[in-house]
Amino acid sequence: MDGVRRSLAVTGSATFFALAPGTVAGLVPWLLTRWHPGAPFTHWLPVRLFGIVILLAGTAFLVQAFTRFVVEGLGTPAPTAPPTHLVVGGVYRYVRNPMYLAVTAAILGQALLLWRPVLLVYAAIATATMVAFVLAYEQPALARRFGDEYTAYRRAVPGWWPRLTPWRGDPV
Repeated sequence: MDGVRRSLAVTGSATFFALAPGTVAGLVPWLLTRWHPGAPFTHWLPVRLFGIVILLAGTAFLVQAFTRFVVEGLGTPAPTAPPTHLVVGGVYRYVRNPMYLAVTAAILGQALLLWRPVLLVYAAIATATMVAFVLAYEQPALARRFGDEYTAYRRAVPGWWPRLTPWRGDPV
């Protein structure tokens, strides 16, 4: 049964990855900029190279966070197919919302790489929307679904600013 559940989790997570962060961190920045630089690439080269680093790091963290939902949670990040277990391993030991932080990093990385201020404004709007979603829906839903386990995790692991050391609480 876990094999079937895991297969469904992989398919659901891949689909959700393409739809949600793919849209927010990929499609919308493309629509706003067509990924054309706002200045010649030599303009502020160190900042633009830093943008590449932030973009790649955000993407890597996003993939790792999604993978945790399949491996550990036996579900997806999508509210319509939630995990059966609270996901607290990997990057989730440092911060409760790594996906949202990774999406923001990917947008900011593109803003620096392309030298397009419109993406800074978009990053602020997207981040505010994600924070509102977490506060209004996600945290209450997780508290209802996982109860004391989520409460303990929430107390130990910050939502938006990563811990310096990994949380060592019981993962399940």
